Amino acid sequence: MISKHLTEFADHPVHNFDTEKGIEDPNVIYRISVGWDDTDWEKRFIQLIDDPLVGQLHGFVAGAWMGEKYDRTSAFVVEHLVNVAARWPNLHALFIGDMTYEENEISWINQSNLGALFTAYPALTHFGARGGNGLRFGRIDHPNLTHLIVETGGLNYEVVQDILQSNLPNLTHLELWIGTEEYGRSVEIDNFAPLLTENIFPNLRYLGLRNAQIADEIATTLVNAPLLDQIETLDLSLGTLTDAGGRAILNSERVRGLKKLDLHRHYLSQDMMTALRGMPIAVDVSDRQDDNDGDWRFVAVGE
Repeated sequence: MISKHLTEFADHPVHNFDTEKGIEDPNVIYRISVGWDDTDWEKRFIQLIDDPLVGQLHGFVAGAWMGEKYDRTSAFVVEHLVNVAARWPNLHALFIGDMTYEENEISWINQSNLGALFTAYPALTHFGARGGNGLRFGRIDHPNLTHLIVETGGLNYEVVQDILQSNLPNLTHLELWIGTEEYGRSVEIDNFAPLLTENIFPNLRYLGLRNAQIADEIATTLVNAPLLDQIETLDLSLGTLTDAGGRAILNSERVRGLKKLDLHRHYLSQDMMTALRGMPIAVDVSDRQDDNDGDWRFVAVGE
């Protein structure tokens, strides 16, 4: 579960927007969020946009937008952001859906097609979204985007198709939370074939396929992928990785060419953890999970 809001995004601190104080520090990325008994997300957003310092802001974070309308999607958030894009010509960071489990479980967040945001904000370098229900992008054509983060408890294969058909020549960081079938995952390792073999993102240096129920399958496939000759960091953390995936990683010469391997929060044995730590790269195998009977392995963030 996600228990804390973002405190930093795109190298800027993230704070809740206080409508009484307004914009106090243009270096801050402000988040607008409402509680279950509050329906004034739009009102707060307008107050932010009308602030005389709004044009100096580097980014924006959309927190809980539902209020009492628990099934409300992010479509109206997208519409508001598109409508005011002319006031933010230099905005370079957007995150849609920064909610904790107390506000909305990740599998209950109702997203929408976020593709219009990339057209409206050509200066974007960092983009993140949390929640997989209804999430789509379409084909993104964005030469400035460097970081794309999608956090879900269950990732739909159509979202992966949208991303992999996109034109993102300067993408350096791609982070996808795969999740579980119980909470909407339909993506399989085969859906990543263009990414692993075709050099579609020539500047990619970090690949995170995190929070994955199919972590062993991902690891076994990735170890032979040409993409590993390009990236510097491989992040398979937060998932259900066991010794089956660990052995494939350990025996891969391509993995040994990385700078960093992040496997934290896993189901590896102590012996496998020791062996992986002995690789000639930085390896994080912290946060081992108990796996006494082998039948109950969970990703870090599902519901």
